[in-house]
Amino acid sequence: MSGIKHSMTNGEETPPRYRLKKTVALVGMMGAGKTAVGRAVSAKLGAPFLDSDAEIEAAANLSVPEIFTRDGEPFFRKRETEVIARLLAEERCILSTGGGAFLAEVNRDNIAAYGVALWLDADLDLLWNRVRYKDSRPLLRTADPKATLAALYRDRVPLYRLADLSVRCDPRLSIDAMANRVIDKLLTRPDVLERLDA
Repeated sequence: MSGIKHSMTNGEETPPRYRLKKTVALVGMMGAGKTAVGRAVSAKLGAPFLDSDAEIEAAANLSVPEIFTRDGEPFFRKRETEVIARLLAEERCILSTGGGAFLAEVNRDNIAAYGVALWLDADLDLLWNRVRYKDSRPLLRTADPKATLAALYRDRVPLYRLADLSVRCDPRLSIDAMANRVIDKLLTRPDVLERLDA
């Protein structure tokens, strides 16, 4: 095929091509969709997808809840900062961060230095509907997990608002549609994302 863009044989347009210029760190509450939407965005952009929690688990050979139980939250947060700094320095990617990561000033500073923070802004009801049946959230292992989630939400939202960009989560949208919404937002920042065939 020549360099001219052709429609695919089934009538679909060739998917757009992009150049990611900075790492995009997805921040927000547990249940906002950082991993699911992040994977979809990375696939559409042809960019690597990394997950700071998954990297911590691989290094420790333990799940995040197991690390919290064995070593406590302060130990986990220290490892989290180290992992995020390493991932930011390694390659431009879509980076899903843990819900508490953006609360630490050092992480906010590192993200600002090497990339851009995008907040997946989901309301409390949506978050509760997504996390209520999961046992993988160590911070919600309390007598009243919904009240705990509400308190975390109240405390964290002012810090998430410091993110460079934000995209509102809509429960009616598919993961694919949310990924397109994130890409549209990133395209408002030519220093972050460029469409090559526009």
